[in-house]
Amino acid sequence: MKVAIVILNWNGEKFLEQFLPILINKTQIPDVEIIVADNASTDGSMKLLTESFKTIKTILFDKNYGFAEGYNRALAQIDSEYYLLLNSDIEVGDNWLQPMLKFMEEHKEISACQPKIKSFANRQMFEHAGAAGGFIDYLGFPFCRGRVFNKVEVDNGQYDSIVDVFWATGACLMIRSEIFNKVGGLDNAFFAHMEEIDLCWRLNSRGYRLVCIPESVVYHVGGGTLNAESPYKTYLNFRNNLLLLYKNLPQKSLDKTLKKRRYFDYLAAFQFFISGKTENAKSVLKARTDFNKMLPDFEEKRKENILYATKMDCNEMLKKSVVVDFFLKRKHTYNQLINNN
Repeated sequence: MKVAIVILNWNGEKFLEQFLPILINKTQIPDVEIIVADNASTDGSMKLLTESFKTIKTILFDKNYGFAEGYNRALAQIDSEYYLLLNSDIEVGDNWLQPMLKFMEEHKEISACQPKIKSFANRQMFEHAGAAGGFIDYLGFPFCRGRVFNKVEVDNGQYDSIVDVFWATGACLMIRSEIFNKVGGLDNAFFAHMEEIDLCWRLNSRGYRLVCIPESVVYHVGGGTLNAESPYKTYLNFRNNLLLLYKNLPQKSLDKTLKKRRYFDYLAAFQFFISGKTENAKSVLKARTDFNKMLPDFEEKRKENILYATKMDCNEMLKKSVVVDFFLKRKHTYNQLINNN
């Protein structure tokens, strides 16, 4: 098989019913298969699939393994040249897959790519989870071409060029299966959130390139499983962000970076608290506590990452603080951030 499009589903019946017919209709390409892996959904997802989508292959799990382990378990059962991880709450556009596949076929040095991600609710806007390609600053804060923190840009074609990115979104990620398996796939311990950034950091540090192909366009609902205000989502994002820093940073900058991050994390907790989001503030503090508890389990992973790294510096990492530039210098767009970087 050339491409396996894999949707990891958990209680996403309404999204499967809404978007799967569109995906099937707009993916009439030879040697491409659509597969739904189900994380022990308790809604009517499986009933819908067995009754209305009988030709779609399914993989069933006995419990919810989360995004990371769920995908690892599913992809281990699939034999294809490319894996394409696709969220259930995405509507694909016309000709959405062909530009990515063509570019990957013509550029063997590219390990993974993503399309342009636009908002399903407002199609003129980029969408938070990926926009036109993901980047990160030196303290681990992610941002995108088209989205910095909560500021999302209108798509006026300003990011229609194909560019190298630091991370490609897990909402729609196309990756060579051989490389995915070679670098160890997603980290099961992350459960959900930031796991694709951790994977992409490993790819970058081992000399693999990742790109955004804006000619391919999909529309993302976003927050289909956990909304942006969820304290649990806050917890996972902060904890996993610290874990990916510990796993991947070179030794010379690790201690200094984590000390600075402690300051920014406590500042974030304070901001949540004074905004009336007490549970989110507690989530940040719990994330830091649990991160410290988990460090011994990540020592070997860190050693492995450092051992196999072929480069320590990455051009796609912002060498200044996106927090400072965004909140103090009022730089709210990607182009403003990278100016003079």
